[in-house]
Amino acid sequence: QVQLVESGGGLVQAGGSLRLSCAASGRTYSYYHMGWFRQAPGKEREFVARISWNGGSTYYADSVRGRFTISRDNAKNTVYLQMNSLKPEDTAVYYCAADEIALTTRPVGVDYWGQGTQVTVSS
Repeated sequence: QVQLVESGGGLVQAGGSLRLSCAASGRTYSYYHMGWFRQAPGKEREFVARISWNGGSTYYADSVRGRFTISRDNAKNTVYLQMNSLKPEDTAVYYCAADEIALTTRPVGVDYWGQGTQVTVSS
């Protein structure tokens, strides 16, 4: 069992930055692939970024590539999402995800989800 708790969300002006954190607890966290998804009001949950269990591979949605950076610190059981040059369309609830086998860009079949943290970008 893995528990995920996100933090770091908030209100920021367009062009600003935020860093989200996802603290994991439970067994064998360091072997899980981790990622971030987001869900805006009235929209489906969408993929943002993912990182392999050892941090050696990352992948981003086209909409955030070059602005967001995902990283992890297995010693601290934490995955991060650094978000720069934020836009109003980045406004959403951001969810941390963990999967033992693989994370695809679809929010299905994921082993564990966090409760989400709200990010609001004002224009």
